[in-house]
Amino acid sequence: MRSQMEKAELFRALHARPGAFVIPNPWDAGTAKLLAAMGFEALATTSLGFANTLGSVTVSLDAIIENCRMIAEATDLPVNADLENCGADDPKTAAKAITRAAEAGVVGGSIEDFTGDPGKPIYDFSLAVERVQAAVEAARALPFPFTLTARAENFLHGRKDLDDTIKRLQAFEAAGADVLYSPGLYDIGTIRTVLSSVGKPFNLVMGFADPTLTVDQLSAAGVKRISVGGAMERYALAAFLKCAREMKERGAFTFVRDMVPIGEIRAAFG
Repeated sequence: MRSQMEKAELFRALHARPGAFVIPNPWDAGTAKLLAAMGFEALATTSLGFANTLGSVTVSLDAIIENCRMIAEATDLPVNADLENCGADDPKTAAKAITRAAEAGVVGGSIEDFTGDPGKPIYDFSLAVERVQAAVEAARALPFPFTLTARAENFLHGRKDLDDTIKRLQAFEAAGADVLYSPGLYDIGTIRTVLSSVGKPFNLVMGFADPTLTVDQLSAAGVKRISVGGAMERYALAAFLKCAREMKERGAFTFVRDMVPIGEIRAAFG
């Protein structure tokens, strides 16, 4: 197995080379191993996908960290952690999640400006920047190059304010974030506008973007990292529900024709 330092350096190299790379989002050890067997170069956790496996719409930071540990230990690939708001409003407390994630084996992770409060979903600008600054300090204190992603969540939470989103991303960049991320950007024009305004590598999540966009198009636009968030897990749930409805409503089992061959699974898990 690669050391954490080796994984961290590999992850940094993926962000430095020309073009975009895809970083899919497993939600457990099994899906991580399947993706690794397919040849992906890095993985990212998904708090939404993980929460769904628990039959919940939310998940605690403790549970997120343990899920990170499980996925990081499952393969030899670098793993980026979806840490939501890092479990706290206070910058110094939130920054501790970066240290905890690193101790769990990941080599990158995110901090976002979504509060978790539907009544006031986005942190005030100054507090959001302070939180990123604290996370940067925690990341730089680690004994390996942790790749910190700062997320501006406006578009996911009813604030379609592009100017404010760009202002936040620029401030996060100035605060020292290694990667920038604004989930909810949909069309290629808006994506290009954001990318022309920042200088750090940008992560685009395809779970909320125009699904007709391709890796080549996004790479040409300047996107560096392409994730899918909880999309694959939700697609898996859609297939599960399709099977269940066929049994319940039709008394049929034709879905077994489309099962993954057991040999493919054993090869990945072996």
